[in-house]
Amino acid sequence: KKVDYEALQSPLMRIPKMDIAVTRALIDLEIKEIYELKGRDPNILYEEARKKNREINDYSIRYFRLAVYYSENINQLQKNKLHPDDWA
Repeated sequence: KKVDYEALQSPLMRIPKMDIAVTRALIDLEIKEIYELKGRDPNILYEEARKKNREINDYSIRYFRLAVYYSENINQLQKNKLHPDDWA
C-alpha cells in the first residue's frame, strides 16, 4: 500500500486524532489548511468527499465534525471535544 506523504505532511494533520483518509479527502476537496474549514458544514464536506471517494465510511463523519470544530475554536478548545468519538 502506498504511503500518502502529502496527507501525512498536511497542516490538517495538526488536528488531534485526525484520520489520514479524511485528510486526503479534504485535500481532494481543495482544503489544505485548517482555516479553510471555518464556517463549513461538516455534513456537506462529508457528502462531497463520499462522492469522490467511496472508501470514506460512515464513521468518517466524526472526523469532519472534529476538523470543523477545531478550525472554529482553535483558541478555546474543550478537551471533551477533541476525539472523533465525541462527535458521534
